[in-house]
Amino acid sequence: MGKEKQAEDYSTIAQRTFSDRKRTNILKSAEQLTIVFLLPKVPKFISPNSLTLIGTLGSGLVFLAFVLGSYFSNWYLLLGIIGLVINWLGDSLDGRLAYYRNIPRRWYGFALDIIADWIGIVLIGFGYYVYAENGTEIIAFVFVSLYGWSIIISQLRYKIADEYSIDSGFVGPTELRIIIALILVLEVLFQGSITYLAGLITIVLFLINTIDSFKLLKLGDLKDKNQD
Repeated sequence: MGKEKQAEDYSTIAQRTFSDRKRTNILKSAEQLTIVFLLPKVPKFISPNSLTLIGTLGSGLVFLAFVLGSYFSNWYLLLGIIGLVINWLGDSLDGRLAYYRNIPRRWYGFALDIIADWIGIVLIGFGYYVYAENGTEIIAFVFVSLYGWSIIISQLRYKIADEYSIDSGFVGPTELRIIIALILVLEVLFQGSITYLAGLITIVLFLINTIDSFKLLKLGDLKDKNQD
């Protein structure tokens, strides 16, 4: 009975807290299990807005890690991993906490989430800009631009299909954080590797965005035809 009750509680909480979006990322199940486990443990005095701020501060720590890595030792880049974890906690729990506590502010939360995501990725991108050398700073600009493109795609998908998703197929923000964390570790072990890995990730993001854009245009065309 205990396991059945636990499974029922998980199902009930998951249905309530993830009802506003569709997730397709490869770590979806593990991520949702972790979030459902953490939600009841969030202290009452911490609000969803507080978690949004915490997530942004996590991105700020990634920025600081790049700055320290640039001027002192690249071992400071490992601070960025802690920053990414903090960012995940804040970004993943803020809206879910609102739904868990039955105090969702759908449109306010939607707008705040997009704004916080943009600020966070700009901080990370600018941090890499400070760290990069020999003209490779352009990669930081391209990365931020491509991430902005993916945000635009998600908003257009929401408008056209009335379906809000923050993932591009099997890849979502969580997977992207893990990839960035691995890049930071590799840069500590093999200094200079970040240039090639960051370049590779921008190419992958470009391909994903291009494919998603064509899918979106096809979806818009189909909706137009159905409305005729």
